[in-house]
Amino acid sequence: MPEELVPVTVTVNGIARREWIEPRLLLSDFLRHRVGLTGTHVGCEHGVCGACTVRVDGRPARACLMFAVQADGQEIETVERLAGKDGLTPLQLAFREAHALQCGFCTPGILIAATDLLERHPGASREQITEMLSGHLCRCTGYKPIIDAIERVARSGS
Repeated sequence: MPEELVPVTVTVNGIARREWIEPRLLLSDFLRHRVGLTGTHVGCEHGVCGACTVRVDGRPARACLMFAVQADGQEIETVERLAGKDGLTPLQLAFREAHALQCGFCTPGILIAATDLLERHPGASREQITEMLSGHLCRCTGYKPIIDAIERVARSGS
């Protein structure tokens, strides 16, 4: 017997949406398959890798550990919202300049978490950056370029 659909109303990247969904639909699947925002990556499906990190009501959250109905009435920000009409953010530019990405699978989650860190602690130390990254798995860069890129932005005050 199919599950009953329930309404969910969220604001995703500034756009209000109302959808009827199965209660068991994960937020990551909602964003990717219902909203069409594929920047939220699904890696481990256990909340360990950080690839699915988004912001829910201004706080980082693992979209693979949250049901979409839990986000009802809340604002969700994905990596697609970071760059605006003026182009890449200083953090995104620093990632490019420092070669802080290779395959790019982990990058969206790290960019969201780093953006959050820099908004809360504009002059974040290397130790704070490393601590934030402890919740993200990257198999390509060895983390040094990622830390360097985030630190560059923290030092610049951008």
